[in-house]
Amino acid sequence: MIYKNNAFRLSAFVFTMAVAFACFKKSSAPSISELDYAKFPLANLSEYGIYDGEMSQLVPTKDLLAYAPAMPLFTDYAFKKRFVYIPADSAASFDLNKPDAAFVFPEHSILVKNFYYPADFNKPDAEKQIIETRLLVKKGGKWEAYPYVWNKEQTEAVYKSIGGKVPVTFKNEAGESHSIDYTMPNKNQCKSCHNQGDTFSPIGLKVKQLNNDYAYAEGSENQLAHWMKLGKLKGEGDLTLVKNMVYMTDTKASLSDKARSYLDSNCGHCHNPNGPAGSSGLRLTVEENDPFHWGVYKSPVAAGMGAGNLKYDIFPGKGKESIITYRMNSTHPGVMMPEIGRVSIHKEGVALLTAWIDELEPKK
Repeated sequence: MIYKNNAFRLSAFVFTMAVAFACFKKSSAPSISELDYAKFPLANLSEYGIYDGEMSQLVPTKDLLAYAPAMPLFTDYAFKKRFVYIPADSAASFDLNKPDAAFVFPEHSILVKNFYYPADFNKPDAEKQIIETRLLVKKGGKWEAYPYVWNKEQTEAVYKSIGGKVPVTFKNEAGESHSIDYTMPNKNQCKSCHNQGDTFSPIGLKVKQLNNDYAYAEGSENQLAHWMKLGKLKGEGDLTLVKNMVYMTDTKASLSDKARSYLDSNCGHCHNPNGPAGSSGLRLTVEENDPFHWGVYKSPVAAGMGAGNLKYDIFPGKGKESIITYRMNSTHPGVMMPEIGRVSIHKEGVALLTAWIDELEPKK
């Protein structure tokens, strides 16, 4: 009887300690709303309080919003999960009267982009390898980039500003195996795409990219409407007038809209009047209405070997003889476009742009 009582007491003690430890662990977990921005960048990604449960599941806490652009940027076939943190009692905003209608975020907003590869693309929610998580943090009125590299155990990611390469193997939707050295840009290289008018800024969060439905846990809803309902977005202008972007395989969209959306997402952040490639004369956003600025019968300003002895950026009726597709179809450092962010060729993107240019009416 004494033995049974002691066993019972021991069991009760173990149970109590387990509950206490769990509560302590839960209470000691960081909250993103209580972060000290003066200490950024933090050494470990886990210190930001971004994820709910195991980090490797890439599930955001209730303080963050998940989102997805209509036409994402190509990054060597990597899958991406994107979240945004907007502090309580504040909201992002947009103005449709301004070019691109990019969101303007309040102080202490945090954008989160996770890059990963499923072992089998046909099973995206099964085994995966998370490579990196990039944070864009707004503090002191300016945006800062903080890249984090995941460990092999997929339990933590550490701050690393110098970039690097990670070997990745995956099987695509067709069942083909691929191996690449995924290349992470260093902190300074981020500026080559994110500079707009000499100001470091986010490039993917725009009205034209989020004016579409997202599959939220409670049901599918327009992303802009969802954000507004939560009090996290406000804006000015008639949304029905926005030239929305579409995904490259959207069967309901025209070939032109798909090609223009692809160019906007992959090239437009540089090739616009305020972008790093503004002097090239190419303006590849969907708002540009002049075909010459898309590159139609436009000779390059200074492409060097990047022109490949071809005449025009876009040669109507001749997709394979256009400089844009030539540069997309290369991994040579002096030829390829975009210049960073990939080590492989996006074959589907090249095929889309080639088909679109082939259908453009040549001069008579």
